[in-house]
Amino acid sequence: MHKGVPVSPGVVVARAYCVDEVLARREPQALDAAALSTEVVRFENAVVAAGNELEAVVASVRQQLGEDEAAIFRGHKLLLRDPALIAKVKTTILHKKVDAPSALHEALDDYTQMFEKIADEYFRERLADIRDVIGRIMSQLAQSGKDIHCLQMKEPVILVAPEVLPSQAAALECLNIVGIITEAGGSTGHAAILARARGIPSVSGLRGIRERVATGDLLVLDGRTGHVLLRPDAETEAAYRKLQREYVDLRDSFVHNRDQEAVTLDGAQVELLANVNGPADAETAQRSGATGVGLYRTEYLFLTHPTVPNEEEQLAAYRAVVEAAPNRTVTIRTLDIGGDKLVPYFGHEREANPFMGWRSIRITSAYPEFFQTQLRAILRAGLHGKISLLFPMITTLEEVRRIRKQVERAKQQLRSAGVAFQDNVPLGVMMEVPAAALSIHALLREIDFLSIGSNDLTQYVMAADRDNPKVAHFCEPFSPPVLRLLRHILRACVRQGKPVTLCGEMAGRPRCFLPLFGMGLRRFSMSPGFVPTIKELVRRSTLEVAQAVAEKVRRLRTFNAVRKFLTRATREVCPNVAALDTRR
Repeated sequence: MHKGVPVSPGVVVARAYCVDEVLARREPQALDAAALSTEVVRFENAVVAAGNELEAVVASVRQQLGEDEAAIFRGHKLLLRDPALIAKVKTTILHKKVDAPSALHEALDDYTQMFEKIADEYFRERLADIRDVIGRIMSQLAQSGKDIHCLQMKEPVILVAPEVLPSQAAALECLNIVGIITEAGGSTGHAAILARARGIPSVSGLRGIRERVATGDLLVLDGRTGHVLLRPDAETEAAYRKLQREYVDLRDSFVHNRDQEAVTLDGAQVELLANVNGPADAETAQRSGATGVGLYRTEYLFLTHPTVPNEEEQLAAYRAVVEAAPNRTVTIRTLDIGGDKLVPYFGHEREANPFMGWRSIRITSAYPEFFQTQLRAILRAGLHGKISLLFPMITTLEEVRRIRKQVERAKQQLRSAGVAFQDNVPLGVMMEVPAAALSIHALLREIDFLSIGSNDLTQYVMAADRDNPKVAHFCEPFSPPVLRLLRHILRACVRQGKPVTLCGEMAGRPRCFLPLFGMGLRRFSMSPGFVPTIKELVRRSTLEVAQAVAEKVRRLRTFNAVRKFLTRATREVCPNVAALDTRR
């Protein structure tokens, strides 16, 4: 039995599918002599296709970001034509009789070992460029239609990987994934977001698990407790399969409430919204009974796009989400890149603490034309529904005022070009930085609404990286300082009559509902799969009970005391719902 960070609740028993990197790494495929020349040609074609793709990237980045940023990809083109790299891969294919992806991974391993011996920091960091180039070739190989190893695996599998990156998500579509285990990441990383959006049980932070598990091993994954059991005996397997059936039956029993209103027993109205990464999530939100999209993370478009998406490409993506969303109502967050979400055209500069560094609105503000492109695309998408504009990681009042001017500039550009757009777009900010929370009264006078990003807010309040398993236990929603700050934010919004939504992990956790509702929160935005569960809890609650719970929580002083009290209070209101929460 191994213990990690519980990420997405649920119990599942299935065979492991292990990958060193989600981007198609697997056991080498042995090739016969007749297939070797074909595999070399396939590799050469992938290199040519990657070169053509880089040409488009250079042009797009130069236009939207500038010459200095485009130079990164000119360097990638030189690496792509490096005779040593090409010869190394071809030699491995022909001499070891393996497929091109395996040969590329072997080349990357060789480069990694070589660069780790270099003392100069600048040259060591060039390994990131080599990874990008090899990854681009790998992507072309995957698209060639012959790298179909995983397509042959039809049975449900538990993915076991070091980490799951947004740009690698497409590589997972051919797998019937029923569970995710990762070595890196915490409860709010990419794998966590992917798992919760799809309702897949998941555990993260299991360092070294790849060394103990092989593809085909039977695993038990309990996403409620964070436990993973390797190769269970028959009796244990049977017991967990029974738990799996009971969990699924309980979760599915709430589906009937999809068309019911989220109203408490004493008539208080609650709005349940969904967090989405794209159109598929928006469709799931529609089916789950959400009344709109409270957070559309636009960065996933950029993370999965081979170049810099232009205005028309962005418009198409945003329009697709708006048209698929419940009531065509979407709050669109501008690009929230940086920290653990990186794209190569902003460089690979290493920061000592990237979550407190150059990220999010700080990056987009540094590239005004790039930012204008996104703003214009979002404003135009508003013609197809009802959108709101949300800006992440706001710290100061000056930032808000500067952003308002940029929005007006984007509107003027569209008017001058005779392009139609939604003019009366509400503007809001993410409340993630403690400095902004302390200045909330001034900020509220400049905006139309507020969204609380409890994931980042918690890690900044607690000074603990939420994706670092060694300190992730500090980043708990039951922390008294976090709850006191949330109370302060909600009271300010209520007093000034400004709509406020909480769109972090807390929104979908049953034990967090009562205190937040009692503090005055009426809009919750969560992974679509959690909407039925939280709606069931809403319909069994009363405002009076929630306010009493919030008052009790206000007087508690420790994390454990808050957690135990909320566990008991939630069970008293709705015993079944409490069983669907992660036990953190």
